[in-house]
Amino acid sequence: RRHGGGQERLDIDEVEIAAPMKDDELLTVNEALERFSQHAPQKAELVKLRYFAGLGLKEAGQALGISEPTAVRWWTYSKTWLYQAIQETRGPAKG
Repeated sequence: RRHGGGQERLDIDEVEIAAPMKDDELLTVNEALERFSQHAPQKAELVKLRYFAGLGLKEAGQALGISEPTAVRWWTYSKTWLYQAIQETRGPAKG
């Protein structure tokens, strides 16, 4: 009962979000990914395998010939880089 009562834990990076993206948001993500490809081509490939092909970190790592821990590090770095790039594109938040 303690610590979740036997519920199954999920890795947040493995959870699929079924919310469709608006066209302008998709364009922004694509543009950021293109810039990221210039900065870190192998890491950008990992993002493409995860985001577009739907592979998990283990499978994407195998496809790229890297270990799962390396894939986790690359994924963390890539998400941060892309988030910052998208935020810069959007400009300062209004509020």
